[in-house]
Amino acid sequence: MVMAQLIPVTPLQGSSAELIRLFNLLKRLPDSFVITQRLPALHGPGPDFLLIQGDRALLLAVSAATPQAAQRAQQPDLFGVATTAVGAAEEAGIALFSGTLADIKLPTAVFFPNLSAKQVQAVRPAAAQADWVGKEPLTPERLAEWVDGRLSPPLTSAQLNRAREQFTPEVVVPAVFTVRQPTARHTEAELAHYLLDYDQEQALKLDLDLPQFGQSAAQDLQLRLINGVAGSGKSLIVLYRAYLLRRLFPHKRILILTHNRALIYDLRRRYQRLSGGDQGVALHTFMGWCRRHWPPEKPWRKLISYQGRLELATQIWHERLRDTAVSEQMLLDEIDWYKDRLLFSEADYLTADRSGRGFALGETMRQRLFAAMNAYHDALQRRQLMDWGDVPRQLWRYWHEGEVGLPRYDIILVDEAQFFAPLWFEIIKRILTPDSGHLFLVADASQGFLKRGQSWLASGLEVRGRVHRLTKSYRTTREIFDFATLLYRTRLPQDEAEIVAPEIWHMPHGVLPVVIPLTSAQDEVTRVINEIRQLAQSGVPWRDMLLIHASREEVSSIIARLNGAFGLEVAINPAKTDPQNQIRVCSLNAATGLESPIVFLMGVHDLYEREQSIRLSDEERLELIRDNTRKLYMACTRAGQRLVITYVGPLPASLQPASFAVVMQRAAA
Repeated sequence: MVMAQLIPVTPLQGSSAELIRLFNLLKRLPDSFVITQRLPALHGPGPDFLLIQGDRALLLAVSAATPQAAQRAQQPDLFGVATTAVGAAEEAGIALFSGTLADIKLPTAVFFPNLSAKQVQAVRPAAAQADWVGKEPLTPERLAEWVDGRLSPPLTSAQLNRAREQFTPEVVVPAVFTVRQPTARHTEAELAHYLLDYDQEQALKLDLDLPQFGQSAAQDLQLRLINGVAGSGKSLIVLYRAYLLRRLFPHKRILILTHNRALIYDLRRRYQRLSGGDQGVALHTFMGWCRRHWPPEKPWRKLISYQGRLELATQIWHERLRDTAVSEQMLLDEIDWYKDRLLFSEADYLTADRSGRGFALGETMRQRLFAAMNAYHDALQRRQLMDWGDVPRQLWRYWHEGEVGLPRYDIILVDEAQFFAPLWFEIIKRILTPDSGHLFLVADASQGFLKRGQSWLASGLEVRGRVHRLTKSYRTTREIFDFATLLYRTRLPQDEAEIVAPEIWHMPHGVLPVVIPLTSAQDEVTRVINEIRQLAQSGVPWRDMLLIHASREEVSSIIARLNGAFGLEVAINPAKTDPQNQIRVCSLNAATGLESPIVFLMGVHDLYEREQSIRLSDEERLELIRDNTRKLYMACTRAGQRLVITYVGPLPASLQPASFAVVMQRAAA
C-alpha cells in the first residue's frame, strides 16, 4: 500500500493517544502528500502537522479534550465564567504560528478525536479562527475527502518554503554550506539559505525517540544507515542530526567520527556556525580519537611514512615471497586487511574468512604470508615505528588489558562510514552506552575504495531493514554527474558493489567537464596555474578552487609552485591546515567528503599507467581498476560547477566519451 510521506516516520515520544491516532490516519493519505510533525520540545506551542500536497498546504492541531472536559466547559462557575477552556491552547498555538507567516494565509484546523461535531460546536468560541473538527471525519476514506476540501489555494515555491522554514526551522541550510550557485530565477530574498528536501529531512529525523533504557536482547544497539549518492547531503545530515539531538537531549554524550582530517576540519567549522559555538558535540577523525585516548604512560611510536612503508614491504617481499605469485602490493594489502580485523595470531589468520579478497590462498601460502607479515611487524618494532593500522589494534589491546578506560557515548555519528574497518566498528560498539547506544552511519558504497573487502555484515553490523537511501545530488551539475557515472560504468561494467542509483532529472545543467591532454607533468602544473590565474582575474575566490592529485607525493610541490605564482600561503593542504580563503590541494585519498565549486583533477595518467603494469596478475589488475575507478568517481563528484581533468600523454578511450568536451590543446601551443 502506497502511503503519504510522514516526517518523522513514527510519532514523537510523548505524543498523546489522540495525536497518534491522527498520525496513523494521515499516513494513509495518498503518496502525493508530505506530512511533517512539529517538534514542540524545540519550537514551543503551534500546530502539530503541516500537510503539503504539490503546491497546496494545510495546518492541523490535535486536542486531547474529553467529553467530560467539554461538558465542564459549558458549566459556568459562581461568577458565570466557564471553568475549562477546551481547545484554547491549540487555537492560541495556531494563531501564534500563523503570525510568523506574514502575508501567507494557510487554512488551519483543530481536531478533537474524542468529541462529536455537536460537542465541538457547543464549546467553540465565536472568536476562533481555525476550523474545529469532531471525530466524524476520522476514518481513512472520510479524512482524505475532508483534507482535499480544506487545502489552501496554490502557493508559490517561495511561500511553501516560507511555511516550511517557520514550521521546521531545523531544515534551513545556510547558502555557505553549499557549493552550487542559486539559479537565476530565484529572487534576492531567497538567496540567503536553502532547505533540506523531504527525503533529507526524513533521514535527519529517523529514530528521534532515543531509548532511555535497555533494548530487547535481540538488538544490542540502535543502528541506522543512510546510503546516499555523492552530493546528497550526507555530511550535512550528520551535522544537523547531531545539532538536533543535542537540543533534544542536552545531557547525552554525542560523538561525530570520520576518517579524513581535511573533512573533520570542515565539519567542525560548519557545526560551530550551525550551533552558534556549541561545544557539546565531539568531532574527531577515528585515528585522532584513538590518539586522544592513548594511555599517557604508553609510548606513542612515530608513524612510518608512505614511502618508507612501500620500501619496507618490498624488502620483506624480496626476502620471503619473491618466488610466489604474491606481489609486493598484495603483501601490503594483506597486511592492511589483517590489521583491520580482530585477528591477533597465526591461528586467527589461518581460519579467517577471506571472502572478497580477490585472490585465494591455500594453508601453506597463508603460513608464508603470515610469516612475512610478522617480519614486517618486527621490522617496524626495531625501528620504533608503527602503521596507522597498528593504532586501533594497540588501543584495543590496552583496553582489553585494563590499561586504559575509554569514555562512553550515547550517540555516535559516522560520516563516510564506507571507509571504516571492522576493528574500528568493534571499538565504536564498545564505547556506545550499553543497550541504549545509538549508532548513525552515512555512506556511499560507490566511493569505498580502501580495499577493505568487506560488507556491513562482515563489519559486525546488521543493517537489513535499517537503511534509508538518498538518491538526489545537490552538489554538482547534470553534466558532471553524467560524466562521472559514465566513466564509472565504462570502466566497471560488471561491478557488483551496492551503488545507489542517482536521480539526475532534477539537477541543473552546467558547463561540460573538460579534459586537457598535456605532454609532461611539469606542463600539467603550469597549465593548471594558468587556468587558476584566469579564474582569479575573473573574480573567483581562492576558496572556490580545489586541486586533487592522484599522488600524495606531488601535493607539497604543487602547493610550493602555487604559492610561488600567487603569494605565500595562498595554497594549503586541507589535511594539515584549516583553510580560510585559500586554494586547497590534496591527494586523491584525502579528498573524500570535500567539495568545491571548481575542481582540478591532476595526475590521472599515473592511475592508468599503473593498471597496465606487466607485473600485475589478472586479479590484481581488476582490483586496481576497481579502486582507481572509485577514486575517479569520488574526485569528479567533488565539483559543484566546473570540473577540469588534466592528463599527461595520449588520452585513454574511457576519457573520450562524446558527452563532454575534450580540449585538444597541447601546452606547447
